[in-house]
Amino acid sequence: MWNQLLPSVRMTLVLSVLTGLLYPALVTGIAKAIFPSQANGSLIQVNGKVIGSELIGQKFSKPEYFQGRPSSAGDGYDAASSGGSNLGPTNQKLIDRIKADADKFHIENPDFTGPIPADLLTTSASGLDPDLSPASADAQIARVARTRRVSPDEIRRLVETHIETRQLGFLGEPRVNVLKLNMALDDKYRLDPDSGW
Repeated sequence: MWNQLLPSVRMTLVLSVLTGLLYPALVTGIAKAIFPSQANGSLIQVNGKVIGSELIGQKFSKPEYFQGRPSSAGDGYDAASSGGSNLGPTNQKLIDRIKADADKFHIENPDFTGPIPADLLTTSASGLDPDLSPASADAQIARVARTRRVSPDEIRRLVETHIETRQLGFLGEPRVNVLKLNMALDDKYRLDPDSGW
């Protein structure tokens, strides 16, 4: 019996060490050597302090900041609870939430006319989307400019410099990273010199 059992135990231990320890350590080491920022979560630091990741959205509620997509991940942008709401288009809870969000958007952005861009009212599948469409950023320019006491054209130029194009020219859609844009706002048009990241 041991003649049959011992080789299988040895093989399990060898494969566990190879595939559970050595291979992940090798791949992680290579990734950190070649792509150090991405391998460490694409973290953004200001003054040595991590303020977020360019891959995970954050909640911005102050009027002087661009606000991202709604999130249904936990209490909002909770990476441990990543996921959509799974509510269908005829679900009354979804309809009520979108209506409430649209009403709130019109109150906060009274200068905006026209249809609200869909990504300002709908959550992403992960609930962690860090980006907005350029149209969604444009819809908030008047509010941000008024709050920061600068012209809308200046804010529009800043937004335009933060539009990321399609990857490889055809993958995805043009987008604006909300955290990076808000950081640029604070760098250029800080309201309170003592506040910040």
